[in-house]
Amino acid sequence: MHMADALVSPAVGGAMLAVSSGAVIYSVKKIKEDENLEKKVPLMGIMSAFVFAAQMINFTIPMTGSSGHIGGGILLSLILGGPAAFISIFSVLLIQCLFFADGGLLALGCNLFNMGVIPCLIIYPYVIKPILQRGVSKKSLGIASMIGCVLSLQLGAFMVVLETFFSGISELPFSQFLVLMQPIHLAIGLAEGVVTMLVADFIFNQRKEILDESIFSKKSNVSFKRVIVSLSIITFIVAGGLSLFASSNPDGLEWSVQGVTGSTEVENGTHDVYTAMNNIQEKTAFMPDYNYKNEDNQSVISGTSVAGIVGGVIVFVFAGVIGISAYKVSKLKRS
Repeated sequence: MHMADALVSPAVGGAMLAVSSGAVIYSVKKIKEDENLEKKVPLMGIMSAFVFAAQMINFTIPMTGSSGHIGGGILLSLILGGPAAFISIFSVLLIQCLFFADGGLLALGCNLFNMGVIPCLIIYPYVIKPILQRGVSKKSLGIASMIGCVLSLQLGAFMVVLETFFSGISELPFSQFLVLMQPIHLAIGLAEGVVTMLVADFIFNQRKEILDESIFSKKSNVSFKRVIVSLSIITFIVAGGLSLFASSNPDGLEWSVQGVTGSTEVENGTHDVYTAMNNIQEKTAFMPDYNYKNEDNQSVISGTSVAGIVGGVIVFVFAGVIGISAYKVSKLKRS
């Protein structure tokens, strides 16, 4: 669901960037109030790296010619809580956009809202937490994971349609685009629900206290080291190995665009903003589309494994720096 710049107008892109920036500020403020933040920082880093790697694995949607990947917002929220999860998603999407040209720079605010604000700051606190506060069990985790992922993908897909509509993208008529976007993202949401359920079940078996802390805001003295080590190994395997087996089919958004226009892409508008955003991204993206560049600055040589590992490390550090900075500020205020 990574939107390209061509799908949004400068006005919509700018407005959504302002909204999403507000969500970042709010989330940083909230994590500074988290009494478990010191222990949670390494978990934020490794879970951010895991979601970065997992998003590289597009799975085939049978009988459609399409593919999908997890968004990760619900999974992160279950483990970290909503605000910390949003910071993690922010880290992932920003690094993907700047260094791997995955998602447009003008569309970054839209992508942050669709894949971060909706699951982490809307679905998790108002849908998931009420389900789990009745009691955390494997059954309730499974139900919460499925409901959360399906709702997140449906609302996120609907927001994409609205954002293109209000951007005046005439190539994508509202009703035609909506009819394609919602069903394919229902299938992707169900698949993500299964993945989320499996990872949450792993955490439940390894260290249930992690889930209790995020859901009930409990103070705990239990060490997370064993879980962090396990997740680090899994992340390395996913980034360096499993990412090679990603489906080459267009993802749900590209498939829907193709179903309406006949092509997986829409051409950029003529506004100078598009040119400026593209020029910035060309300079910052050292591995566009997760591949190596050739002499003409085009990505032609596959570097998926390297991109998965390098990107995972960058995201780990970036999310960790935000977490550590927030912790130090909160510690100064308390002292």
